Amino acid sequence: MTAPKAPLLSVVVPVYDEAHTIREILRRVRATDVVKEIVVVDDGSTDGTREILAQMGGDDLRVILHDRNRGKGAALRTGFAAARGDVVVVQDADLEYDPAEYGVLLGPILDGRADAVFGSRFLGGPHRVLYFRHRLGNYLLTALSNLSTNLNLTDMETCYKAVRRPVLQALTLREDRFGFEPEVTAKLARAGARIYEVPISYSGRTYEEGKKIGWKDGVRAFWCIWRYGVLHR
Repeated sequence: MTAPKAPLLSVVVPVYDEAHTIREILRRVRATDVVKEIVVVDDGSTDGTREILAQMGGDDLRVILHDRNRGKGAALRTGFAAARGDVVVVQDADLEYDPAEYGVLLGPILDGRADAVFGSRFLGGPHRVLYFRHRLGNYLLTALSNLSTNLNLTDMETCYKAVRRPVLQALTLREDRFGFEPEVTAKLARAGARIYEVPISYSGRTYEEGKKIGWKDGVRAFWCIWRYGVLHR
C-alpha cells in the first residue's frame, strides 16, 4: 500500500478561548478549494472551545491540546512541527482574516517565485476601519523590522504568512507570544528566503469583541526586532 500523498497546504490554527468563532472559522477553512489539512492547537482554552473541538470530526482535522496557556508563538511551534503539507499558512481563529484568500497567498509560491508570502493589510485590500494607534504602532514596528532586515515590507505584523514547509521547519523559533511575527520575519530574511507580499482584506475586531493583543506585546515586539534582527546582522 502506498502512503497517502501529503496535502498541498497545512493550515495551522492557534486557538485560545474562541468558543464563539471556532466553528465558523473551521467552516470557512474547509470551504476553500485547496487540498489541505487543518492543524488546530488549543492553547489551554477554558471557555468551552475544547469541548466544541472534540465534537468536530473529519479526516482533514487534527486537534492538539496544550495543557496550559503558553502563548500564540508556542502554539504555532507545536502546529508547525506537526504540519505535513508542502506549504504552511497561519490562520487565526478570530475571523479577522479570510480563508477565501488562500489562493492569493499561495500564488507566488506555487509558481516558483517565493519561499514565503506575507498577506499585507495595507496594499489596498478592503479593511474594517478601527484603531489609529494600532495602525501607527504597526507602521513603526514594520519600519524598524525593515531597517534590521533590509526588507521593504508594508505589514510585518500580519497573521497571514504562508511559508514552504521545509523552509519554515528549518528555522529555530523561540518566542511564545506575539513576538513570533518579528522573530519569524528576521529569521526568514537571515535564511535568504524569497519573500513576497500580496494584498489581503482585513476585518479587525475590537477588544470588546475579543481582541487579545495589548501594549505589552508591542513592547515585546520592539525587543524581538532588536534581538533577532539588529543583534544578528
